[in-house]
Amino acid sequence: MTNVRVGVMYDRDWAPEELPGFARRAEALGVDDLWVVEDLGWNGGVSAAAVALGATERLRVGIGIAPAPLRSPALLAMELATLARVFPGRLVAGIGHGVREWMESVGVAPRSPLALLEETITSVRALLRGERVELEGREVRLDGVRLVHPPVQVPPVVAGVVRPRSLELSGRVADGTLIAEGHGPRDLENTRALTAKGGAGPDHTLTVLSFACVGDDPEQVARILHPHTEGHGAWLGRPQDEVFTVSGTPAQAVADIHALRDSGADTVVLRIVGPEPLRQLEAVLTAFGR
Repeated sequence: MTNVRVGVMYDRDWAPEELPGFARRAEALGVDDLWVVEDLGWNGGVSAAAVALGATERLRVGIGIAPAPLRSPALLAMELATLARVFPGRLVAGIGHGVREWMESVGVAPRSPLALLEETITSVRALLRGERVELEGREVRLDGVRLVHPPVQVPPVVAGVVRPRSLELSGRVADGTLIAEGHGPRDLENTRALTAKGGAGPDHTLTVLSFACVGDDPEQVARILHPHTEGHGAWLGRPQDEVFTVSGTPAQAVADIHALRDSGADTVVLRIVGPEPLRQLEAVLTAFGR
């Protein structure tokens, strides 16, 4: 593998009204992707994707991720189809389990998260292909639903998952897999093995989110990253020093991106922390030769 797409996340804590300007600036800097977030109480992923797509001309925009329990597959397919028709070739749709506690707090936690995710991804992909969908599943029921305006260019649907059984599921039913922040090269090799076990072919993509902080002062970089890697390490169930980041000098950050690429990543999306995220992004892209 010689090429890797480089993307940037528009963090959920950043003000929605600043998204258009950020997207335009990121596009001008030469980044490949912009990924938006859908987390309960923060932002709507589809609406944020629409804002970013409308503000730019070539940028590919990813939704990371739409929680399956919170989204009707039929409505999600309708929304994605609209974006894909207006902005062909520029959308990636991420779907995942959602945070269990958040799904419980709004009364939509499924009996079987695995069944719900599989049935949602399968039906959304079929609807986007223009098929008539009949499904009487464990969690999803669709009685002869078909989109009137399916997209001419069907957007890829990727599964945002972490656990082994979910990774196998992704390899079986999704166009690609989206991996959460904190996962390093060794994790990606295991991810590739699990998605392949599920049936993933050579076209199954791997997108990796990564915390990023770029600067010439290693102590300052470590201090900025600390609260993020500490909290994420607890969520992943691993020591803080094993939470992978793209960080250090611009050259070191590029080396980290290359390490992820060499372990199977097709796209690396930087979740930049610390001051002046666009300046940090520019430094990485410059060192990358963009």
